[in-house]
Amino acid sequence: ARVIDTPISESATMGVAVGAAMTGLRPIVEIMFGDFVTLAMDQLVNQAAKIHYMSAGQFRVPLVLRTTMGIGANLGPQHSQSLYAWIAHVPGLKLAIPATAYDAKGLFAAAIRDDNPVVIFEDRLLYGATSDIPRAPYLVPFGQAEVKRRGRDATIVAIGRMVPVALAAATILAAEGIEVEIVDPRTIVPLDVETIVASVRRTNRALVVDGGSRQFGIAGEIAATIQEAAFDWLDAPVARLAGENVPIPMSRTLEKLTQPDEARLVARIRDLVAGR
Repeated sequence: ARVIDTPISESATMGVAVGAAMTGLRPIVEIMFGDFVTLAMDQLVNQAAKIHYMSAGQFRVPLVLRTTMGIGANLGPQHSQSLYAWIAHVPGLKLAIPATAYDAKGLFAAAIRDDNPVVIFEDRLLYGATSDIPRAPYLVPFGQAEVKRRGRDATIVAIGRMVPVALAAATILAAEGIEVEIVDPRTIVPLDVETIVASVRRTNRALVVDGGSRQFGIAGEIAATIQEAAFDWLDAPVARLAGENVPIPMSRTLEKLTQPDEARLVARIRDLVAGR
């Protein structure tokens, strides 16, 4: 009785949710494809993100927008994008990108309790991933990154689905004597700069890996943040490995070429550690 199957009008759905949130409810909006958040951007960016400020704090908009992103289903350029950098650019919105089932549940629970509008992007290629989840309720706090693997030679900051890719690459590199540390931000806004920078100060090298487009993306923002906060500890420039700046192809073979994978990540870390 609490689930409403709406017409396919993302703008109308988001508008109703904003109004409901302003009157004291905590609506959850699900948009099946993240690509179509574009159709709700006015309500999300110009209304939900700004009403608290424009009303001098008299109104809050505690809503959650849940949507998907990424390749994996051969759905072509209009159904496979990772557009979370757009959301991160907007003051007033929070952004979470879970990489595990445990984090997905904990971040979702935290998002519902947050008094701000929150957007959660879920990578469709992670829907088959499993992890142990407590029966008791729990929260994963926003702004609290997690070190998924300890290492000494380089830090990999991995976003969303790039976390398991980085973990797989780390196993390959460990056999070569290269130990990488992997940090999962879990939330992009707010970003846990302290944990990321502390890791880089230990390892002295950093690579940011992101499935979103490299051009003006999250990887560049995190790389710049590391450069500013840990410059004196860096033995090499901060590196980026991200999605190609192309529309996502329909072809299964070509689709994979637009994204970072284990082989590319391993090669990039080898170069980084070798000073190339």
